[in-house]
Amino acid sequence: MKAAELIKDIYWVGAIDWAVRDFHGYATPRGTTYNNYLIMDDDITLIDTVKYDFSDITIKSIRSLTDPAKIKNVVVNHIENDHVTSLGDIMSLAPNATIYITDKGKKGLSRFFDISKWNIKVVKTGETLSTGKKTLMFLETPMLHWPDSMMTYVKEDKILFSQDGFGQHIASSTRFDDELITCESMADLDDAVVDYYANILMPFGPIIKNKIAEIQKLGLEIDMIAPDHGIIWRSHPQRVVHEYLALAQGKANLSVSIIYDTMWHSTESMTLPIMQGIKDEGVDCKVIKLRATPMSAAIKEFWKSRGCLIGTPTLNNIMYPTVAEFLTHVRGLRPKNRIAGAFGSYGWGGGAVKDAYEEFKRMGLEIFEPGIQILYKPSPEDEEKCYEFGQAFARSVKEYHKKFEEVV
Repeated sequence: MKAAELIKDIYWVGAIDWAVRDFHGYATPRGTTYNNYLIMDDDITLIDTVKYDFSDITIKSIRSLTDPAKIKNVVVNHIENDHVTSLGDIMSLAPNATIYITDKGKKGLSRFFDISKWNIKVVKTGETLSTGKKTLMFLETPMLHWPDSMMTYVKEDKILFSQDGFGQHIASSTRFDDELITCESMADLDDAVVDYYANILMPFGPIIKNKIAEIQKLGLEIDMIAPDHGIIWRSHPQRVVHEYLALAQGKANLSVSIIYDTMWHSTESMTLPIMQGIKDEGVDCKVIKLRATPMSAAIKEFWKSRGCLIGTPTLNNIMYPTVAEFLTHVRGLRPKNRIAGAFGSYGWGGGAVKDAYEEFKRMGLEIFEPGIQILYKPSPEDEEKCYEFGQAFARSVKEYHKKFEEVV
């Protein structure tokens, strides 16, 4: 790939992964990018590296601008495999470069590489690095989303290199938000932001709010946000910051996601009258079958909606395995400000709906009770009960949603 100029003397030297469709369990139908950046100043500085598979690509991009041996500084914002595994190749070409990293980052880095021969400087929030004409400030962001994480801010150009924050999994020939939305809608880009947030950053809402407040307190003006995945925000940086604040505060649509799986279509048959009841109460609704949908896509729809109904048949007196797996994923993401209920079918004995409610309690969700269970195939009378269940749930969602209408 050809290096792309962000602003005078700062370049994207990353790689586009058009083919990846499974990113450690996260479905990436649009692929992704591994972004890193080169500052061509008196002391040439590399911000992050890329996944090892793309090491040769980033090195070629760097060579198009300079001899890699001239790199004086390497900033490591995040040590996850998709960002740091080509560091060994970079350091073999620039053995005298100094690595700037957090204390926890240094400790973690030693588990990937023999760092004994490298020059490593541990940095903390507020510390700076002068590269000549530019000043880099480091901002520790532990648990956004790993303990080692930090961001780097270039004072003169008002650019925030945000590692995984504000990213998206999008492979594109364009590098910037304004370029992308000339051929796609802003709604598509917003959806990619929500998808990324829901599957990666959902557990860290309180930390996100605090870190944005810290950046504001430091008085940092931001004209561009350059994440380690996806599109670079040069035209709408404040828009994505605003969106993150809203998401961290529990933003959701007044809508319901019905997320289910089925054995012999009985639970599936229940989704139709339930959906109709929700719609007839004036609440939008989406129906998602788990075995037909990537897990990360179902999680995104769960997060976008204020209310969620889980549909599960009973198998061996417990939840259907795919439903149990989904709720396990969601529990790990520690969702807040969502209301949930459950329904399902059973044969000789129930248990699945009860299990689902136990999971809701474990997650601390608002709970709509009672759920509804149907013996074998729904009868016309059962379908009417499902319709009424959907109506009642929609009314509860509307009432619960009022608590968050001031979130912006």
